[in-house]
Amino acid sequence: MIAVRDWAELSVFLVFFALVTIMGFVASRWKKADNHAKLDEWGLGGRQFGVWITWFLVGGDFYTAYTVIAVPALVYAVGAYGFFALPYTIVVYPFIFLVMPRLWKVAHAAGHVTAADVVHGTYNNRWLELAVALTGLVATMPYIALQLVGMQAVIGAMGLKGELPIIVAFLILALYTYSAGLRAPALIAFVKDVMIYIVVIVAVVVVPMHLGGYGAVFSAADAVYAAKGGNTGLVLKDAQMLPYATLALGSALAAFMYPHTLTGIFAAKSANTIRSNAVLLPAYTVLLGLIALLGYMAHAAGVKVTSPTDVVPVLFQTLFSGWFSGFAFAAIGIGALVPAAVMSIGASNLFTRNVWKAYVNPQVTEAGEAQVAKIVSLVVKVGALACIVFMPTKFAIDLQLLGGLWILQTFPSLVFGLFTRWFRAPALLAGWLVGIVGGTTVAFADGLVPVHTLVIGGQNYTIYVGLLAFAANVIVALVVNALLAATSPKRVTA
Repeated sequence: MIAVRDWAELSVFLVFFALVTIMGFVASRWKKADNHAKLDEWGLGGRQFGVWITWFLVGGDFYTAYTVIAVPALVYAVGAYGFFALPYTIVVYPFIFLVMPRLWKVAHAAGHVTAADVVHGTYNNRWLELAVALTGLVATMPYIALQLVGMQAVIGAMGLKGELPIIVAFLILALYTYSAGLRAPALIAFVKDVMIYIVVIVAVVVVPMHLGGYGAVFSAADAVYAAKGGNTGLVLKDAQMLPYATLALGSALAAFMYPHTLTGIFAAKSANTIRSNAVLLPAYTVLLGLIALLGYMAHAAGVKVTSPTDVVPVLFQTLFSGWFSGFAFAAIGIGALVPAAVMSIGASNLFTRNVWKAYVNPQVTEAGEAQVAKIVSLVVKVGALACIVFMPTKFAIDLQLLGGLWILQTFPSLVFGLFTRWFRAPALLAGWLVGIVGGTTVAFADGLVPVHTLVIGGQNYTIYVGLLAFAANVIVALVVNALLAATSPKRVTA
């Protein structure tokens, strides 16, 4: 159903969407490959992206449309607790600087395309490789679906209801990703990030001017939280400190275990490119902090919504003319396309290398690998669409929370092997299994709330479930590895 709110708004949105569509199809000729019929070329852009391209690409798939929608929505709903995304992005950059160049060197030297490739190369164990690959695939699907939630929010705000606009947008995305591979989102990321920066900078300058300054913004938000009560407010409550800190730490450890973030790392042309990005990427944290402030501004503007997901679109429509809100919605919509494309490519790389080639057709040619990956990337996008069309949005969000818990359990298998060969594959596999099963069980028992309360010595400690599962994972891996070392001094591989 179409009930367009503002034709200027919709027209600007469509113009920029058409622009990036054209760029997506043109991208196959950008940094043209000697041979497109290779997974390295299609899925990693030929491993030739320099500092600036990598910066836009990694930032583009790390800061997604759902981030722009969800972070202000959480701040709008609960206040300071919603800012946990800021410290986690600060923590993750030193991790990138120290760990990712080493990972890149290992992957580049051996021609690895995925995290599971690296794990198999390190431990020569197909079961551990499969565990890492399947975890990445399952954790990525709801993440792609949530990009659709971000796009759905802005398309719905313009008056385009139903699923058809989302389906059309992702069919276009599927076509140019199939054609250009990673080059398409890498090129579009330039436009997306510039647009997001313009929107946010204008918003944080203009919106407070409309509302009487930042003092008035914070006062209005504080009054709303005071009336609401509970664990809301401009400052964290004592009980929120530990869950806030563990959410930030756990999210930081998980962030660059996802296939899409690792795809940006593997696509870089050198280890120094990654180090330079670790220095430059904090600019995105500044941007994220400004985006989060939109949640406070919505209270000052008197925005009332039935779902916090609608906060940002309604705020822009309330305070800006149609043409600028259309520009902002285009930035958010394009911000869904870039990460969704990289996520689907990362997932298809995993399936092709670590499921298809490992178990179905070990003799597949390089051209065959690329073709399988292209087809799987289409299937992944269709699966994400199905999640949104047939699954309640709330369930998709819950699955994404589980996705973070799950992907964190691949950390020991991938990262520990970069620094020590002491761990054996069976021990890491046992730890992974305990982390996945235990963490999932606790999460479902708690109603898919991301934190769990432990009672120790009569004191309550509320901790991120993913971090609890990760701790259990590492402890089990240590114990099993020590037992294996005691009973069998020689390393065992399978």
